[in-house]
Amino acid sequence: MKELKKILEEKKIFPSFHRLKILEYLIKNRTHPTVEEIHRHLSREITTLSKTTVYNTLKLFMDKGIVTELTVEGTESRYDINTKPHAHFKCLKCGKVYDLDMDLSIFNLKEIEGHRIMECHVYFRGICRECLEEGK
Repeated sequence: MKELKKILEEKKIFPSFHRLKILEYLIKNRTHPTVEEIHRHLSREITTLSKTTVYNTLKLFMDKGIVTELTVEGTESRYDINTKPHAHFKCLKCGKVYDLDMDLSIFNLKEIEGHRIMECHVYFRGICRECLEEGK
C-alpha cells in the first residue's frame, strides 16, 4: 500500500482507502475494466463503495494522468492504467481487451494534412488467440 499511496501523493491526490483500493485493482487487473466491473469486484470487500465513488475516482485519476479512458465500443468506457501510447485489440467472442505492442510511430504524429492531432486511439477487433485455440 505504501507504493500506491506514493503514486497518489505524487499526483497531489489524497490517498483515501477507496482511492487506494481502486488504484490497486487497476494495477493488479490490467483487463481494461468498466466502472461496473471495478464496483462489482471491490464492493464485495468494501460494502460502502458506491458506483459514484468509482466514477469520481476514475475521473480524478484521468485528470491527473494516472489512467486513460478507452471507448472501444460506442458507449462502453473502459479504464487503462497503462497511459503510454499503445494500441488495443478487442475479441469479438470473449470481449477481452488486450494491449498490443506494435510500431508506435503513429502516436508521435502532431499533424496530418494540416490537421492538428490532439489524441490518437488505435483499436483492432477480431478473435483473440485464446478463443481461436479453444475453437470458440
